[in-house]
Amino acid sequence: MTLTVLDRQHTIAKPGFNRWLIPPAALAVHLCIGQAYATSVYKASLVKNFDASLTQIGIIFSIAIVMLGVSAAVFGTWVDTGGPRRAMFTAALFWSGGFAIGSLGIATDQLWLVYLGYGFIGGIGLGIGYISPVSTLIKWFPDRPGLATGMAIMGFGGGAMIASPLSAKLLGIYDDSFDTATGVASGSAVAKLFITLGVVYLVLMMFGAWLIRVPADGWKPAGFDPSTVKSKALVTTDNVSAANAIKTPQFWLLWVVLFCNVTAGIGILEQAAPMIQDFFREGADSTVAAASAAGFVGLLSLFNLSGRFIWSSTSDVVGRKNIYVGYLGLGIVLYAFLAFQGSSSTILFALVAGVIISFYGGGFATAPAYLRDLFGTYQVGAIHGRLLTAWAAAGVVGPLIINGFLDARGEPGQLNASDYRPALLTMVGILAVGFVANLLIRPVADRFHEEKRPVTSTAEESVGSAAHDVAVDQAGPLLLVAWIVVLVPLAYGIYETVVKAADLF
Repeated sequence: MTLTVLDRQHTIAKPGFNRWLIPPAALAVHLCIGQAYATSVYKASLVKNFDASLTQIGIIFSIAIVMLGVSAAVFGTWVDTGGPRRAMFTAALFWSGGFAIGSLGIATDQLWLVYLGYGFIGGIGLGIGYISPVSTLIKWFPDRPGLATGMAIMGFGGGAMIASPLSAKLLGIYDDSFDTATGVASGSAVAKLFITLGVVYLVLMMFGAWLIRVPADGWKPAGFDPSTVKSKALVTTDNVSAANAIKTPQFWLLWVVLFCNVTAGIGILEQAAPMIQDFFREGADSTVAAASAAGFVGLLSLFNLSGRFIWSSTSDVVGRKNIYVGYLGLGIVLYAFLAFQGSSSTILFALVAGVIISFYGGGFATAPAYLRDLFGTYQVGAIHGRLLTAWAAAGVVGPLIINGFLDARGEPGQLNASDYRPALLTMVGILAVGFVANLLIRPVADRFHEEKRPVTSTAEESVGSAAHDVAVDQAGPLLLVAWIVVLVPLAYGIYETVVKAADLF
């Protein structure tokens, strides 16, 4: 029996709906699934509980990220055709269900259940949840697609900033002997944490699914002229199906661009805390304390979050191709600076690394808008899902490259700045490949476009559809409530991160 309330036709917005309700609906999902980047909080606890190695526990996260890419690619078309509410509802069940099964695995000392739950099942929820609001946002914001996707995907970076301090506090409540210095809590405390997060995320994601709407056919924002979009370079008013998109060189060039940008970003994220300690040493001892190194990680989180919104919004003005020239071109310069001058100043090192990570986050947030420019809105969610396989590939390749170089030099936390130089210069080369790939992107050939359907809407229908775009001050209390629901936890996460990052200075 199908739940018809989840069908796409039941989510078409009625007159009087305000499009600014869509970003908080998307944020409600992304703030939850962003927890995937907060697994370090309980990683040491799982190592002790299962008497396992860091590698064995790290596989949990790896499975989740691989499944994110796979499920986004496999279910991308279904997400577009079935509508965002069905997709967000499904993502909520898989994501929260993964926590429940993972909790059972921790409580019964069955590591394979954590692999299955959080890794495999939760990873499917990750992939579907990540792409579920993207095409809807782009359709509601044809005038500012970069800003719209930046707001949502910003939540994925913000989710970790919320989950990290919240998880630490909950572990302290569930285990009186929780050691905040070592991060080790009892297995039962982590199992309770998983259940708590699963329930909270289920409620918040269901709120987003209830709130989401799709625009009526022919809708456009008040005052928006589609002809202004057509006049921009690389921006098409035609549409390409997901099946045809992967046959174009543009898709694979953009796949290379995203792969290179993500691989380079992971180069810093993977080793952030030991890296800054290794760069600043006096003899065998680092001049950067462990607390300050943790602050550096928090600072990178802030840059990651802000980059997703700021750079993606900027792309609406300067263009998607140009913004990636900045991500990759400036990234080459900044990585080279770290390789040769990174140890000259702690503050300068932190700021340069932060800008690099802001490009990493901005690359994720700008990608859906770039796809919309090249392939139209028809199946942009499905195309985005296929593009995210670049993320999954980079999540495997990036750490292998970095760890391979560092393993040959010693152990992170006991190295110095020169030991990182080969790895950093390799990232320069990878970014250069992405830079060239981006320059080669051209408009998609006409033969890949879908056949245009005749426009049958009348002038009266066009006027009626424009009535959906009501002013913010006429949207009612739901708009305020929706934004409070997502902004309050986000503000909490930012506050906690700023406090931690202050230790660096």
